[in-house]
Amino acid sequence: MTETELVAKLHNPRLTLLRLLLAASLATVSTAASAQVTLATVVQLAQRNSSSVHLALANVDKAAASLSESRDAVIPSVSLSSGLPTFPSIGFTGTPPSIWSASVQSLVFGFPQKHYISSAGFALKSADASLIEAREQATLDASAAYIELDAVDNELQIVHQQQLYANRLVQIEQQRAEAGVDPLSDVLDARLTEAQIRLKQIQLEAHSEALAAQISAMTGLPPVSIKTDHNSIPEIPQIRANAAAHTLPGIEASRLMAHSRLLEAKGDEEINYLPQLSFGAQYNRNTTLLNDVNKYFASPIPTNNFSSGISIQVPLFDMSRHSKARESSADALKARVESEQASHENDIAIAKLGGTIRELDALAEVASLKQQIAAEQLKAVLAQLETGNGSDSAPQLSPKAEQLARIDERQKLEDSLDAGLDLAKARLQLLRSLGHISDWLDELKEK
Repeated sequence: MTETELVAKLHNPRLTLLRLLLAASLATVSTAASAQVTLATVVQLAQRNSSSVHLALANVDKAAASLSESRDAVIPSVSLSSGLPTFPSIGFTGTPPSIWSASVQSLVFGFPQKHYISSAGFALKSADASLIEAREQATLDASAAYIELDAVDNELQIVHQQQLYANRLVQIEQQRAEAGVDPLSDVLDARLTEAQIRLKQIQLEAHSEALAAQISAMTGLPPVSIKTDHNSIPEIPQIRANAAAHTLPGIEASRLMAHSRLLEAKGDEEINYLPQLSFGAQYNRNTTLLNDVNKYFASPIPTNNFSSGISIQVPLFDMSRHSKARESSADALKARVESEQASHENDIAIAKLGGTIRELDALAEVASLKQQIAAEQLKAVLAQLETGNGSDSAPQLSPKAEQLARIDERQKLEDSLDAGLDLAKARLQLLRSLGHISDWLDELKEK
């Protein structure tokens, strides 16, 4: 290829446009891959994509339809039917032949139906409370996973720094061993430290990938695009276990459902001995087409026929309904016991979390103090290496002391982050158990 052809090819407008589009695409992909996602966004997406929330919404729709079905029993139902004879009728058929007919039926009054309507109303309230419960649980799960991912990513940065210090430590020990200053065992100890840090890095990377996949499943975001924004995480309220507790939506839902079951059981019991009033109307359009029905009656059958009336149904004996009443009573008792059990279990969880938070709070303080001590010791080591120890009797520090001090200080910082993470997760769980998770949601909205 000549120089002229090469210049013409390089200045080809199509190739230039293609390069620009490719560069823009790569820049867009790079930006999307490195963009941070706030905690508020993750929580909103988790609530929107949660399967538990979708199931709760379906239960709300079902409960609303059930309430409408109970109320609609008093609304007249209208049905039309029609039929044409296929062959001429022979003899007396027993029913007047009609081309089409219409009927209207409705329940006028019944004490059991009032209980069924009330039961369906409490079931709808229970479904609404369960929906709030599902959304709060999605908030808690997404927040805990996001905060943990942020802590793990910070620990990974610390481990990367430790890895650099460990590599430098191995180099120093190898040089000192070759010079005959340190034994080979010190080299092996340095390599062991480096291997342990590398193992920790692998474990943290696997944990980070698992948390990103978990958040991806919650939100629908690609795992590679999930980068935490530490500034979007508000401070978790330092609530205590003896704080005033609000009724949890889940416990409220179980209480409402227990009351719904009780009303349903009352309806099933009363339907065995209380009468019900119903209204009915019937219209028939009779015909003598293809039949000789008139010869069986003293006078011709009229073309238009209409009847209506109120029927009173008085129950006398129905074993299936008695069995249904016993079944409903057992369900009502079971729902009440489950509601009480959920409340007791939540009280026990609050008591346990109170003790756990006090312990984790103390552990976090201990870890923070250890990190501060390690930081001061690192400063002392650096000062001695720079100016000397100031004493002829004390041995001079070796260069490896700096790397060991740096590794120890980073390790203490990582331990402090771990203790803070455990404390944050326990506080979130206590907020949830006390019914104060809405406080956390308000903090997210402000962020």
